[in-house]
Order: sequence, then structure tokens, then C-alpha cells
Amino acid sequence: MKSSVHIKYLIVNETDALWGLIVNSVGYQRVEPGDVYPPQNHPTRYLFNVKKGRVLNEYQLLYITRGKGTLIFSDRKRIEVKEGNMFLLFPGEWHSYKPDPEVGWDEYWIGFTGINIDERVRHGFFSKQRPVFNIGMNDELVKQYKHAIQTARDQMAGYQQVLAGIVNYLLGNAYSIDKCASFENRELSNRINKAKVIIRESFQQSITPEQIAGEVNMSYSWFRRLFKEYTGFSPAQYIIELRIQKSKELLTNTALTNKEIAFEAGFDNADYFCTVFKKKTGQTPNGYRGMMQWGGES
Repeated sequence: MKSSVHIKYLIVNETDALWGLIVNSVGYQRVEPGDVYPPQNHPTRYLFNVKKGRVLNEYQLLYITRGKGTLIFSDRKRIEVKEGNMFLLFPGEWHSYKPDPEVGWDEYWIGFTGINIDERVRHGFFSKQRPVFNIGMNDELVKQYKHAIQTARDQMAGYQQVLAGIVNYLLGNAYSIDKCASFENRELSNRINKAKVIIRESFQQSITPEQIAGEVNMSYSWFRRLFKEYTGFSPAQYIIELRIQKSKELLTNTALTNKEIAFEAGFDNADYFCTVFKKKTGQTPNGYRGMMQWGGES
């Protein structure tokens, strides 16, 4: 099959930069076995020699949908990448990558900058130590890359904001799918999901995180750490969140007293319920009820 290349480089204005994330480049190229790589059809700032590598001033998220190859970083660490892998390149970091010359590859990429991605990196959602995401073949993600290429071609009003949304979608899926895959590889996903089901079925009762850990055959310390890694909440926090959610439902749709709601939602007593509710929502239960039922304080 003949090599195929679809590339767009973009000029960004100051107003677009205020959005928090801007896209500088987007493209797709098919590299057949034996093709010269990289193709010599990029602007100077994007060109690189595979042996010499390069340093970019943007992030790039690449998705390999056919073939395999090698990714190399500044510490000369080599990572094998293949069909179904995404990898994230960081600004200011030396790197090089290339497809296996015997099989080639298909690559989609999108390059971007902005305070939004900087903050996610700062908070540890994305790291230079874990640049490769095991996504697998995902038709919806391919559609999003193609949508980005078409959007960059058309450049309709507000196109940078559309592209920013696509980047957020791609990053969110890369993070989520890869995280789920890591749990499945450790065969712990089912236990954590079972724990979530147990909590949802029993949070209105007097159940403890230690009891839940026992039901899924894990030590409490191990269970607590993995549960928080998987859900973003400790088991105790997860229980509280479900109880608050239930109490909001009861405050909105019933005339039950705070004491009755506390009991129905699984809290020990009304005082504790009111304290936790105010801490979590910034409102008293009565204030929340007034807002939801009558549009103001009761």
C-alpha cells in the first residue's frame, strides 16, 4: 500500500492561548516497510534525525495503530512500542523514535501546550517515568484523531477550542484505559469492583472498610491503598460520599426529618450527619432542602 500522510501545523493567537490548552500540530502518517523515516515534509522545528533525536517545545500524544517500533529518551532508555500503544512526549525532553523498518507503522499524533496539561503533569496524572499507555485498538480514539485533522483543515471559528476538547478526550481515555489495564494485569480489578458493589449495597448499614476488605480476601492496608488508587477515594471516603448522595436525594424528594434521613443514609446520628453534610457541601441539610424544594433557605 502506498504511504499516506495527512499533517497540519497551526498558528495560534493570544486569545486562543487563554483557553488553557492549544493545539500546534496534528497529523497521521502511514510508514510502509523500508520507507525513509521520518518523512522530510515537516517544518524545521519538527524535523529530527532518528540517530540525533530532537527536543520539542510542546507535548505530543502519539497513537500507533499498526506495526511496531522503538522509543528512546534522554537517559537512552529504549521502550518497545507497538500497535495499540499511545505515548506522550514532553516539552524540553530529548527523544527519538522510529518504526521497525521491516514492518513500518501507522501513527496519529497531536501536539499541544497550555496550563491545563502543565497542571496535570504537576499533579502526577502524567509522568515522564510512564510515557507509554496500553490502550489497545480503539476505533473511537482513531475517530477523534481524524476529527482533529479535519477540524485543523477547516479552521472554522472556535476551532482551537474544539481541538482542545479532543485533546482532553484523548488524554482522559489514555489515563483511564491504561489505569484499568494495569489493574486487570494484576487481576485485582474484579476484587475492587466487587468491593464497590458491596459498598453500594450496604452503605446505608453499619459496615466498615475492614469488613469489606475481609469480604474480598485482602488485608485492610493493601485493600485501602488499591481502592484509593483505583477510585480516587479511600473506602471510608467512598462510603461517606454515597451517604451524602443518598441524603441529598432524601432532602430533595421527601419530608423526612434530619434524624430520619441520617438513619436512612447510614449515619450514626443526626448531629454527625449535619456536621459531615455541611463540611462536604458547604450547606446545612435544611439549607440544601430549602434550595432544592423551594428555591431558597427554609
